[in-house]
Amino acid sequence: MARPRNFDEDSVLDAVADAFWTHGYEGTSTRDLVQYTGLTQPSLYNAFGDKRALFLRALDHYLDHTLRERIQRLESSMTPGRAIAAFFREIVERSVSDEHRRGCMLVNAALGASPEDEAFRERIAAEMALLRAFFERCMKAGIKSGDIERVVPAEAAATNLLALLLGLRVLARVDPKPALLSGAVAPTLAMLKLPPLGLSAGKR
Repeated sequence: MARPRNFDEDSVLDAVADAFWTHGYEGTSTRDLVQYTGLTQPSLYNAFGDKRALFLRALDHYLDHTLRERIQRLESSMTPGRAIAAFFREIVERSVSDEHRRGCMLVNAALGASPEDEAFRERIAAEMALLRAFFERCMKAGIKSGDIERVVPAEAAATNLLALLLGLRVLARVDPKPALLSGAVAPTLAMLKLPPLGLSAGKR
């Protein structure tokens, strides 16, 4: 009979995600994971599997509490155009407030993915596809309702917005100035006839 775990899984995954998010997959050692979680290596690996499996669980946990939560919240509470603008506004605000300049764990994982690990790259690509699908749903719904003016096909707009998001996240890691980040977003929103970013005065 399996022994019950004597730790809170969410808290451990928070700590594991923090370790990988800060140091990257390759840069995170077993010692780092032990230090961040307060658990022994056997306890971690017995509960979650090896380092790769642990990273994927932590990434899934991170996405549940960041991108997936944001998409669900905005899409269910705002008009399509405003949902897209609010999505980017929150990304800019989050990037500016991150004093450690860690960027996005998903984008960092994409940049660090080994060309030889096809399964890992497919997992990252699937998450990117979910982001693009959010943009596409919003564009299609907005065009249909009249909330968004059709400038280009919704599919093309979604791809453009995904590329903007990835570039924004990379830029934020090296130079997270509010004016620079908002300036990177504003032209695309304007080109697609979407609402402006609408940052608060303190974030401009």
